[in-house]
Amino acid sequence: MTTKPQLNDDLNLLPGLAALGLFVVLAAVFLQTEFGPPQGFPADASIVASIGYAMFNLDFGAVPGESFLVAFMVMAVTLDVAIDAAVYLAQREDEGSFLQSAASSARGAVTGEGVRTDGGADDTEGER
Repeated sequence: MTTKPQLNDDLNLLPGLAALGLFVVLAAVFLQTEFGPPQGFPADASIVASIGYAMFNLDFGAVPGESFLVAFMVMAVTLDVAIDAAVYLAQREDEGSFLQSAASSARGAVTGEGVRTDGGADDTEGER
């Protein structure tokens, strides 16, 4: 026999009220903010080239911009760390380090032992 769902009465309403208050404050700020008139780019300006020049802090672009070299380097280092962490986390624990597993597979190629696809079981005598 199933029972009818009941309303949970012991809720803490403080987080919900805090979120509602934050929404009201942000809505008031955004509604009272005045933005300047939109500005366009010159008709003969290459926007893509200007973005590239601004990224590397070069003054060759037709559209002036700020220097984004520091932001570019921070993004590059962050993405490099993320890729290194993904490779590190993707390794199996029983294999050890990448260099050890690469060395053992190279030793297997030299001694004539191939890489086993059955998880390393030794019950495959005579199959080569």
